[in-house]
Amino acid sequence: MKFPSIADIATLSIISLDIKETLSRALEIMLEQEHRNLVVIDNGRFRLLNVMDIIQKQEEQINLDILLEDMNLIEIPTIEKHNNVLDALKYVNHVTQHICAVNRDGSLYGIIAHSDIIANIDPETLMDNYRLEDFLKLGRNMKTISVNDKTLDVLKTMAEDIFDNVIAVKDLKPIGILTTKDVMRLIRRRDDLELPISQYLSSPVETIKKTSSIKNALEFLKNKHYKRVVVVDENGALEGVISQKELISLTYSRWATLMKEYQNELNEINVLLQNKNKEYEVMATTDSLTGLYNRYKFTELYNSTYKTMIQRDATMSLMLIDIDLFKNVNDTFGHNVGDKVIVQIAHTILRTLRNVDIVCRWGGEEFLVLVPTANLVQATILANKIRKNTQELVIDTVGSVTISVGVSEVKEGDSMNDTVQRADEALYLAKESGRNCVKTELDI
Repeated sequence: MKFPSIADIATLSIISLDIKETLSRALEIMLEQEHRNLVVIDNGRFRLLNVMDIIQKQEEQINLDILLEDMNLIEIPTIEKHNNVLDALKYVNHVTQHICAVNRDGSLYGIIAHSDIIANIDPETLMDNYRLEDFLKLGRNMKTISVNDKTLDVLKTMAEDIFDNVIAVKDLKPIGILTTKDVMRLIRRRDDLELPISQYLSSPVETIKKTSSIKNALEFLKNKHYKRVVVVDENGALEGVISQKELISLTYSRWATLMKEYQNELNEINVLLQNKNKEYEVMATTDSLTGLYNRYKFTELYNSTYKTMIQRDATMSLMLIDIDLFKNVNDTFGHNVGDKVIVQIAHTILRTLRNVDIVCRWGGEEFLVLVPTANLVQATILANKIRKNTQELVIDTVGSVTISVGVSEVKEGDSMNDTVQRADEALYLAKESGRNCVKTELDI
């Protein structure tokens, strides 16, 4: 097996424009070529203009004759076309969804999107045994709307919250979707933005079941040429959206296995891999926002700690922590502030825990903590310390927030899911009891 070069996967059918040109000229070219993105050349550097930038400028009622250099466009990272695709992986968490491929002299060769990376990952090498339902809490790439919402308001929401898609739901089921590709059509046709969004939704929504594997999701994206998978439960109710970016991040740990299985074929990039192994390991086992372990690494640590507990006839407990009324924070202050709240509470949890305790971001605004050598009473005392320290925390813009905690004790013969389920039921009771409190499995 040989990993492809950047030149092999780069898209060459791109449009570009000098930064001294106007937004009006850029929009004209994008509409003519039916492109959602345009590369802006800025004295040897490259910036990206996309349809979301145009929506924002229209919302601000800015004259389309504004120069591109006055728009503060995001710079795109560059990578030489002769490099290996592995070199592109480090840019996956970049704010843009693209990388510019350049020649040795720095001139533009092509552009790489996340879809180009996905298209060159063999699904057979991915985590065939993992299901989408295990990853639904990784991201927040979903915004639901009503079919009666005014189109202009929907576009404003997309621009302000940086959503590249919105989904209309009825009876919890997705009935229509609007993506940036649809927005380009609206702009091109000069459609009436005062009409309900129902006039412009793409329908029906193609979905994939949450029980599908990562392999199924990648094949779905490659066949449909989509940038995301819309995930539903067995009854067709909307469960969430998983982006290409998240699916790519799930492949990192599998790369390590590939490297071992194809050692002879990978000799040509061994030096590169040695330098990047630690970086890949961190990306595969930690949450990119908080730096805490992710649920996959937590599961691995739980299993090893459980074995030690059994061998030593010790005790061990688990706590599930949820930020109270977190949706209100996002709705009132925006997702950027919401992310800061999650990070500060994660740091507060870490400062309160012992060195032996293990904490992960379980998903969204939830954290899961494993407390070795602690029984239910001891873990509850620690949980209350975390709750108190969080309540005393003063967060810029938001002020104070609270948490609710559910605590369970690990029993011999239990699976991790059993223990988490009891903690989740205790957490639900804490929420029902008024929030900002700790409940245990004995309270259920």
